[in-house]
Amino acid sequence: MNANVETLFPDQTEVYDSIVDLVPGPNNPTPMVRIGERFNPYPDFELLVKLEGMNPFGSIKDRTALFMLNGLQLTADQSLVEPSAGNTGIALAALANAQGTPIEIAVPDGVPEEKKALLRFLGAELIEVEDELCPIYPSEGARGVVKSMVESEAYGGKYVSPNQYESELNVAAHYHTTGPEIWRQTAGRLDYFFAGIGTGGTITGVGRYLKERNPNIRIIGVEPAVRHHKLSGLKRVTGLPEEHFPKILDKDIIDEYISVTDEDAYKAGIRVARSDGVMVGPTTGALLHAATEWAADHKGTAVVISGDNAAKYVSAYAEYL
Repeated sequence: MNANVETLFPDQTEVYDSIVDLVPGPNNPTPMVRIGERFNPYPDFELLVKLEGMNPFGSIKDRTALFMLNGLQLTADQSLVEPSAGNTGIALAALANAQGTPIEIAVPDGVPEEKKALLRFLGAELIEVEDELCPIYPSEGARGVVKSMVESEAYGGKYVSPNQYESELNVAAHYHTTGPEIWRQTAGRLDYFFAGIGTGGTITGVGRYLKERNPNIRIIGVEPAVRHHKLSGLKRVTGLPEEHFPKILDKDIIDEYISVTDEDAYKAGIRVARSDGVMVGPTTGALLHAATEWAADHKGTAVVISGDNAAKYVSAYAEYL
């Protein structure tokens, strides 16, 4: 067969000018994979997983970080600082390196060691704070430390925080990229969308986009079963006072909440790796567990967001192997 490289691989001949150009957009969506019957035994329930761990910096937060950074106007003497459970911090650190901006990340001490190691690898200055993965009070812990650094007169405006917990750009990133990708990849044929409750950016942005195109799509938020948990990046919102609800979470677009235990989440993550070879983090395990529970009583097509991959949680998974 005579064919040149351009003919055989028409979409693989471009050389990018920067790693930043690989953050997903209209021309480079993250892939979606169908989970098989060894994990999902319900033939009338199609389970699709969108693999956000295949973003250049390893998580769905690449989208958020890029949108937020593009919305900032930094001077040459300013530094970034952000509270993070890990993934947003990693994405921000990589993007900051690409543009030559110093960055400091405040993390709860319960963040997986692999995420802390990646932040150090990227050269981010790490501020470890005695804080919960699911804090109630936004003015305390990692968020409180960053707030004081940004607002303190002693620093003279040195620090700027993208503030993923309150930035509407967090929502916009998913409304303009993740949502349209899911709609195109499924040709609009989906019935349910599962996403974790964290900052609220993903489920709000994607949920709004999908509901605008088909109001019958059910948006299902997955949260930890208890406040003290080991699902990095997720937040239990059931029972939270109104003033402590995530500010950018649009509750009106969420049709159902499903609570998942740590054990069920971690075991589902292990199970899908062994049944389908799909290596996801435990938060994705929580979503997959919720989706298969849902499948017992529902028919149709579901899309589950896989926020990252298993590599950042190997030590955490060890307890459940």
